[in-house]
Amino acid sequence: GSAEQLLQYCKDCNINAIELMGEAAEAFAGAPKYAPNGDWQTKMTEWRGSVPMDKFKELRKMYNDAGVKIYAWKPNALNKKNTDAEIDYAFNAGKVLGCTHVTVELPEDNEQTQRLGNKAAEHKMFVGYHAHTQATPTLWDTALSQSKYNAINLDIGHYVAGTSSSPIDFIKKYADRIMSLHIKDRKFNNGPNAPWGEGDTPIKEVLALMKANKYKFPATIELEYKIPDGSDAVKEVIKCREYAKNALS
Repeated sequence: GSAEQLLQYCKDCNINAIELMGEAAEAFAGAPKYAPNGDWQTKMTEWRGSVPMDKFKELRKMYNDAGVKIYAWKPNALNKKNTDAEIDYAFNAGKVLGCTHVTVELPEDNEQTQRLGNKAAEHKMFVGYHAHTQATPTLWDTALSQSKYNAINLDIGHYVAGTSSSPIDFIKKYADRIMSLHIKDRKFNNGPNAPWGEGDTPIKEVLALMKANKYKFPATIELEYKIPDGSDAVKEVIKCREYAKNALS
């Protein structure tokens, strides 16, 4: 949805912080409309290299005035094919939005994590690398060793599905390098997404650990299980939020 729709969903769900996907923010800021051809990508590259930050400031104010913090954003501008100017743009826009970090899928190419780590150091802003079921307890080690601004955006559901183990020890070990968590429930052995409390992911234990150790990184509801008939995404996120609230009460 649009940036305005996403904000309304946050308000409907009583959510006060978000990792914003790049498409919504860029559309709000006037990016060229998507077209399935090479010209569109060229136009995006040119736009990112020259766009003023005014609309990103406006977007931040709109969210903050509604009580929602944009703590991270995930623009499709941090990949190997993107120019240095696009990467600079991603960090600059992130700062204007009020983010502590940008997020991106963890590249398989160590040269790219070095490149992003160097850029992050220039901007003094973190990169949170996201992984799916390829996650292992050592998957992020190379990236973390390359720059103090390379960090982890951990999805505990994917971690459980990929490793068939709890993420608790991983979180304890890497707490000072984790920028944010995605919370979902999945089954072991690359199992499916499940409604919270029906999978193998220790959501309650993770939230209790965060509370007990006063970790500062946010935990985000990521709704990926099948929405039941008669419900919708907003209703299900409300259920997830209540699950988390009850776990912490």
